[in-house]
Amino acid sequence: MSPYDPSAYPPFAVTVDLVVLTVRRHALCALVVRRGEQPFQGRWALPGGFVRGDEDLAGAAARELSEETGLCAHDPALPDAGNGAHLEQLATYGDPKRDPRMRVVSVAHLVLAPDLPAPRAGGDANSARWASVDEVLAGTDEDSTGLAFDHARILADGVERARSKIEYSSLATAFCPPEFTVGELRRVYEAVWGVSLDPRNFHRKVTGTPGFLVPAGGTTTRQGGRPAQLFRAGGATLLNPPMLRPEV
Repeated sequence: MSPYDPSAYPPFAVTVDLVVLTVRRHALCALVVRRGEQPFQGRWALPGGFVRGDEDLAGAAARELSEETGLCAHDPALPDAGNGAHLEQLATYGDPKRDPRMRVVSVAHLVLAPDLPAPRAGGDANSARWASVDEVLAGTDEDSTGLAFDHARILADGVERARSKIEYSSLATAFCPPEFTVGELRRVYEAVWGVSLDPRNFHRKVTGTPGFLVPAGGTTTRQGGRPAQLFRAGGATLLNPPMLRPEV
């Protein structure tokens, strides 16, 4: 066997791209940034950047998340402090022609967080905004002529991951504040799935699923009307029975 020769293999770079999703005004939105540099200067793209030499992938994704949104990624091994964002690895994208600069492999990550404020731009991005997922993917977003690189595909994959995962896991609570009402949780499902749900059936399902929700011991009138009971996410990670997505 011949000795290993690094020069025999072509060099390539690794990036992390973030599909940052939140629910704003009852609509599923994604964070997009306008690129300030070539390639695709002036085009909208997902936030992200190159992995540094001393970083692992999770560290790079957490750093980019902090730089682009000011959020810290929540470590599942630690108690949730209430201000951490859910971050998980989504998929890897390695088409040789996906980046015109050189061979670049992207490891995309999915980020879910409660109603987030107006974003701030960082890195090589000169502006940032929340965009309707439906409008971006349908090509009807007035401020976008299509996302740069292969980011439309990455966004679509991230949205489908979120839509499918809230069927069988408690991930939908990652879109909610630490204490929330059943109505607020229902509006998360409606925004992510793009459907309308019967309030009574939904309430019965979520409160009857073991470990999904636990009473927080208070009520709120922030949604108007009569006081509504507040809940927190329970300890269940998998829902049994699952919350199946209605067929549309």
